[in-house]
Amino acid sequence: MAQLQLQRPIAFFDLETTGIDSAKDRIVEIAVVKLMTDGQRISWVRKINPEMPIPAESSAIHGIYDDDVKDAPAFKHVAHELKQFLQNCDLGGYNSNKFDIPVLAEEFLRAGIPVDFKERKFVDVQQIFFKKEARTLSAAYAFYCNKEMENAHSAEADVLATVSVLEAQLDKYGDLVNDVPALHEYTGGDEFVDYARRMILKNGVPVFNFGKYKGIAVEEVFRKEPQYYDWMMNADFALHTKQMISEILNKMLLRKNK
Repeated sequence: MAQLQLQRPIAFFDLETTGIDSAKDRIVEIAVVKLMTDGQRISWVRKINPEMPIPAESSAIHGIYDDDVKDAPAFKHVAHELKQFLQNCDLGGYNSNKFDIPVLAEEFLRAGIPVDFKERKFVDVQQIFFKKEARTLSAAYAFYCNKEMENAHSAEADVLATVSVLEAQLDKYGDLVNDVPALHEYTGGDEFVDYARRMILKNGVPVFNFGKYKGIAVEEVFRKEPQYYDWMMNADFALHTKQMISEILNKMLLRKNK
C-alpha cells in the first residue's frame, strides 16, 4: 500500500462532538494520528468533557454518554498539550475541511489560544472519495480497503480508517500526486477566509459566502451598511468568523484614517 510522501509531519484527526454546529457544539472525543516523515505513527487520543449535556441523538451515533466523560478533562485543560502535538504539522481527516477543522479552531479560541492554520496544508480524504466515488467513510473503507469497519464513529477507529483509505486511494488513482501540497490543492475547494467558510476569497478579495450579500466584497458591505458588522458580532456566528471580520474592519479603518 502506498505510503504518503511527506516533507513535514501530517496529523490526521477525527472529532466526536455534541452535534454538528461548529459554532455551538463541543468535542467529546478527539483522536489524532501523526504521520512522521520517517514513517513512524504517533497517536494522541482523549475523551473530553464538553461542559454541556450530550444530546441523546449524538450519543446514539458515537456511543459516548455524559457518564463516559464526566471525569474527563475539559478541552481547555488539554489545549496546550494538543497544540504542541500539532505543532508544525499539516492537517488531514475525513470531512475535516468543513467540520473538524472549524470545530477544533472554535475550541482553541474558547480556551483563549489563538489559532492560525493558514500555513498548514489540509488533506480532506472525503473530497477525494466524493470526487472519485461519492460514499460514506464506512463505504469508503469497504470499497478501498475491502474491509468492514469495526467501531465506526469511535474517533480513533474513524481516523485510522481515514489514513488507510487515503493510502489505498493513492494506490488506486494514478492521477493523484503522492504529495501533501498537491492533495491540499485537490481536496481544498474554495480559498476560505474563516474556517466556517462564511467568507471566501474571490480574486484575492474576501467576499461573503452566505445570505443576502453572498458574492459581495466584505469591505463593500461594511462601507454601505456598517450595522451589518454589528449584527454579525452579536449573532451566533463562529468565534473565528467574528475574529476575521474584525480584522477586515480594522484594516479598513486604518486605511481611512491615514
